[in-house]
Amino acid sequence: MLDNFNRKINYLRISVTDRCNLRCRYCMPEEGVKMLTHDQILSFEEIVEVVKKAVEFGINKVRITGGEPLVRKGIVDLISMLGQISGIKDLSMTTNGILLSRFAKDLKSAGLQRVNVSLDTMDPVKFRHITRIGDIRDVISGIDAAIENGLTPVKLNCVINRNGKSQDTDAVMEFAAGRGLEVRFIHEMDLAAGHFSVVEGGTGGDCSICNRLRLTADGKIKPCLFDDLSFDVKESGAEKALRNAITHKPECGSHNYSGQFYNIGG
Repeated sequence: MLDNFNRKINYLRISVTDRCNLRCRYCMPEEGVKMLTHDQILSFEEIVEVVKKAVEFGINKVRITGGEPLVRKGIVDLISMLGQISGIKDLSMTTNGILLSRFAKDLKSAGLQRVNVSLDTMDPVKFRHITRIGDIRDVISGIDAAIENGLTPVKLNCVINRNGKSQDTDAVMEFAAGRGLEVRFIHEMDLAAGHFSVVEGGTGGDCSICNRLRLTADGKIKPCLFDDLSFDVKESGAEKALRNAITHKPECGSHNYSGQFYNIGG
């Protein structure tokens, strides 16, 4: 389906949880945040209902995000449910990789096709500093498990600050080259300030070709990451929420004062 600016909307990013097993400094405060309650989060059946309706609107690409999607109980079951929906050509996931070695084989069997893994540095000390609690060895094990089980192409998401590329990004590129992986460099963003830019090595951040909608863990369809606008599937139903999101998708992002990356999905 085309929006009002003749962009073909065919990509739905689904945040399945606002919880995460890391506390990355650019994403979440050290003490954490107030999380959604169980009854606020969409059930798997509700997510599937939204996706089936989204496919009718022309969605054929679905990405599972969080928070950290692998902390959502039963996530493999959800992937299996989504994998059975006719019309989805690309089913992927963005993960921090900490739990990926545990789930890679089952995710592939359930129908997941590929993964993006967040990796900002190869330095174990810097990684612990950035994530506050993470062990980079878990991420590397997860990446290797993804490769071994065919969740490919594996892409690395590397966040860079305003100073641009550095020794850390060089090391990530070297690591990626050694394993035949792709790297996407994502400039650190600020939702409230409206700071965003085109992803290096990807297509995100280019409003002129934006083809995506976002479904938050609590059931809001967002037509733009950098906009407060959202439509509640619980209140209006999936069809009306999707239609409104496509109809009201802005030409370009501006500011988002009501959400954060951990609960929208980035």
